[in-house]
Amino acid sequence: MRRREVITLLSGAAAWPLAVRAQQSERVWRVGVLESAGIETDQQAGVAVFKEVLRQLGWIDGRNVRVEVRFAGADPAKARKDAEELVALQPDVIMATGVLALQTLLQTTRSVPIVFNSIGADPVGSGYVDTLARPGGNATGFVLLDYALTAKWMELLKEIAPTVTRVAVLRDPELSSGVGQFAVIQYVAPSVGMEVSAISILDAREIEKDIAKFASAPNGGLILTASALSVVHRDLIVGLAAKYKLPAVYHRRYFVAGGGLMSYGPEVDEAPRSGAVC
Repeated sequence: MRRREVITLLSGAAAWPLAVRAQQSERVWRVGVLESAGIETDQQAGVAVFKEVLRQLGWIDGRNVRVEVRFAGADPAKARKDAEELVALQPDVIMATGVLALQTLLQTTRSVPIVFNSIGADPVGSGYVDTLARPGGNATGFVLLDYALTAKWMELLKEIAPTVTRVAVLRDPELSSGVGQFAVIQYVAPSVGMEVSAISILDAREIEKDIAKFASAPNGGLILTASALSVVHRDLIVGLAAKYKLPAVYHRRYFVAGGGLMSYGPEVDEAPRSGAVC
């Protein structure tokens, strides 16, 4: 069964005639899930929502469908291992949460259908799909974070801290989404009188050193772009922003719950529901 048939199966199951569903019930379908974005407790909650929506559609984990879940976090090596494990199980479809999960799965298979969600990147510009209307290949899904939102981060920072003229943009340079978000911020910066520089968030010690160096000059602020690594280093970054009195804008509410100044971003709780229905 190929991608379009799998998507039709998962989204339309509840409306099928009982006789047709009875014929299909003899087979146990296999669905893989690779998570690479957000806090693991949030990811676990998201997987629970995903399974519940499948159940509502008539697909019960352990009965007529088996859901195999892997949590890769922000570790590329673990993501590769998890992706290889899931593909080796010959699933009918895999749900990818986060850019790292999607990129790794596309490097691992071009035949297993992939449904992505919580993607903070342009799927066409990043080469994940051919077009939004006709994805082509083996991937389709939902974009959680439009690049237009990143321009809003710059505008909000200027609004809450008018004296800020220098902005350090913290991003993962190894993800297309990190490059894309930085590019938009860089483009918008002159219109609000900002000078932009980039800080990599690949290594905790480098983050601390680079933010300290950036904070040595006045009128600075921070923007933390969306990625799995931004979550991994969330306490460090929020703490450094407070230590050096740097106004900062984050992409998720839990950064503010952890002491950050403000956040602006999409409602992520619906992403697992969308992935299940697709």
